[in-house]
Amino acid sequence: MAIVTVAYDEDCGACRWFADTLRKLDRSHNLNFVPIQRADRQLLPVPKEERLDAMHAITSDGRVYTGGAAVPVIVRELPAGRLLGAAAEVSPGLTDRAYRTAAARRTTIGRWLGADACAVDPSRVADPS
Repeated sequence: MAIVTVAYDEDCGACRWFADTLRKLDRSHNLNFVPIQRADRQLLPVPKEERLDAMHAITSDGRVYTGGAAVPVIVRELPAGRLLGAAAEVSPGLTDRAYRTAAARRTTIGRWLGADACAVDPSRVADPS
């Protein structure tokens, strides 16, 4: 049974690539995946206009973690992810900054990966640089 649901933007090539990579790494099947576009009920705490700005981790008790805050929640569920998850949790500011930096460049990252461009306007994501 999945412990954490990862909500990702199915219209974003980089986001789909990231979700597919997590699926491959998740040998214990602790993660479930749902496109943000089909997760209205699970993402009720997140304002609708902000849902596509970041990925989300939804725990089995319904808590929602967004963007950088979702990273340790997701990573801890992967094999050998406890150490990386703990590091991400100890430095939430750094984790969030790294996440926002990547999110602001998701269209470029998607092109590097050979994936479709992201439909989300990157200017909606605060660029920390």
